[in-house]
Amino acid sequence: MSNKIQKVLARQQTKISEGDFYEAHQQLRTIANRYVKSQDWPAAVDLLSNGASMLLKAGQGGSGSDLCIYLMEVYQKAEMKADVGNKARILGLLRAFPPNEPSKKKFVTGIVEWSSKHSEFPSGDPELHHVIGSLYAEEGEPYDAERHLTLGTSDSAAVFADMEYAWYSSDEPSTASHYAARAVFPYLLIGNTRAANKALLLFTSKLSSSHPGLGVQSISSPSSDIRIYPSLPLLNFLGLLLLAIQRGSADLFKQLKTHYAAHLKEVPHWEEPLLQIGEMYFGIKIPSQSNPMFDMMSSMLMGGNNPFAQKKKESNRVQAAPAGNSSSSGGPGTPAPAPAVD
Repeated sequence: MSNKIQKVLARQQTKISEGDFYEAHQQLRTIANRYVKSQDWPAAVDLLSNGASMLLKAGQGGSGSDLCIYLMEVYQKAEMKADVGNKARILGLLRAFPPNEPSKKKFVTGIVEWSSKHSEFPSGDPELHHVIGSLYAEEGEPYDAERHLTLGTSDSAAVFADMEYAWYSSDEPSTASHYAARAVFPYLLIGNTRAANKALLLFTSKLSSSHPGLGVQSISSPSSDIRIYPSLPLLNFLGLLLLAIQRGSADLFKQLKTHYAAHLKEVPHWEEPLLQIGEMYFGIKIPSQSNPMFDMMSSMLMGGNNPFAQKKKESNRVQAAPAGNSSSSGGPGTPAPAPAVD
């Protein structure tokens, strides 16, 4: 950072310390704008990121987020790559936001748009999605958290499962499958079977630990173990669905849906994702009709740059990848075989 920038920041820090937040914000923006016009990107980035950090730490979420949003505009104009340094800078700012600051969502939108254009990930960098989703989970914003954790890293499934279980804990015991499915289905719909298996395993492990009196049986195969809960048929359905995907048997999938048909009528909102899963993993073509769930999930995962739409273009069926070929990020990609369930 140049001495000139340091002096500007020192002056504005004095104003912030004196409570003159508006003046500090306006001067920081005005000076940054001069650097942007002259395309002095490093100076603009230093000024905006440090200025935003000072304001956020002073509890000025609105002014701080305004500079953060401007920073993402600079990232875009300068075509800055989503490398370690640039990501670390914005992740530091994200963590500095006051809890539940509403303007943070606009900053998040800018982050995703930038990383989708300047990284190898069309839906945005998984590390950024993981941190964003984790922060939303901590702040009690599950719907926003779900979108980002779905596209996160290999660590995101654990955060996802913990969040869904915490959410489930305040509901009726019989609704466990509803919350588990909120993690399992999104992962399956982007082809990430490894994360789907991990999320369900962690969810059911918490369930068994928290409810030791809940009857549970284990079904073992050479490649996996499944917990069966006699009182929770739809949770059993999710586990057996993952096993059917691992085996790639369309007949097994059809038998499974038939066996649980009466219970599936209780969750009509599962119909659309199951149609998608049938086509992706078992080659069962979806009848030509409108697909509101697909449209909703596509919109949820950033419109045209989402993995659902891409997979529809590439193939109507997802093939299981050989062991070791899954994405280490846990993000979109060809599904890996389901891991053994301990």
